[in-house]
Amino acid sequence: MAKIWVFAEVGPDGPAPAALELLTKARDLGDAEAVALGPGATAAAAVLGEHGASTVHASDDAVYDEFLAQPAAHALHALVQAHAPDLILFATTYTSRDVAGRLQAKTGTALMSNAIDVGLDRARTQIAGGTLFVDVELQGPAPRLVLVRPKSFVAHAVEGSADVVPVEVEIPDNLRTARRVERHEESASGPKLEEAKVVISGGRGLQDAANFALLDQLAAALGNAAVGASRAVVDAGWVPYSYQVGQTGKTVKPDVYIAVGISGALQHVVGMKGAKRIVAINKDPDAPIFRMADLGVVADALQFLPALIDEVRSRKGA
Repeated sequence: MAKIWVFAEVGPDGPAPAALELLTKARDLGDAEAVALGPGATAAAAVLGEHGASTVHASDDAVYDEFLAQPAAHALHALVQAHAPDLILFATTYTSRDVAGRLQAKTGTALMSNAIDVGLDRARTQIAGGTLFVDVELQGPAPRLVLVRPKSFVAHAVEGSADVVPVEVEIPDNLRTARRVERHEESASGPKLEEAKVVISGGRGLQDAANFALLDQLAAALGNAAVGASRAVVDAGWVPYSYQVGQTGKTVKPDVYIAVGISGALQHVVGMKGAKRIVAINKDPDAPIFRMADLGVVADALQFLPALIDEVRSRKGA
């Protein structure tokens, strides 16, 4: 049976949701194992086991959190040499991309990025702004390395537990160079963008950064809703990058996606087209977003949103 590894990022709240998604896929392909490095790794093994990992290679050493990518890539390379996995799956995040790229340089194996599905010898991606699917054959020696877009799979827990194998790899001093010197945690209320049942995203049609307050008010009125944004307004500095939905931002698949003042560029669409229902609000009746919307409202967002917020509040109150 093929040995499929998942590089599982771990944070203060446990394993990243994307790691659980990847384990769900990995267990369909073969014997699923996980590699978790950094504080909290051993404690995360229980959840990783519940999602299909038969073994978790874990180290709680702070070196993997304090220094960027190099220690993790070094340890992962040592584990690859010792255990010879066939395939390693990574989430498409800043940390995992850095580790995967460095590991590929050490192993000389195939590395594919931005996959939306994966098999033992091929993976699928999207091109042309998500309008075309391409199946890519993975050649060369094992392990093949694949970076997968978050939300490509739905995480499902199973009855299971993982054996924890301590990672005892010495990290040399010359790999302790790029140090994380500060963390900044953005304050946020409500659900995370990737987990919200309703996502309300704003674009240039809001005309000014201050008008994003209307989206916050609508999200609060609806409940269980999060606010996102198009790349154009993120690039303009209206909101932080953490708001960005799209090919170079976050992928979301809510029950309802409300696009406010967003034209529907392909770069944005690829990050939200998996929503169950799409509502578009735009004053341009020819905006591309209307072609994929389940409900379209042709209106000036700055006039329409206050009325919508009042109506939602009124119905909730009733």
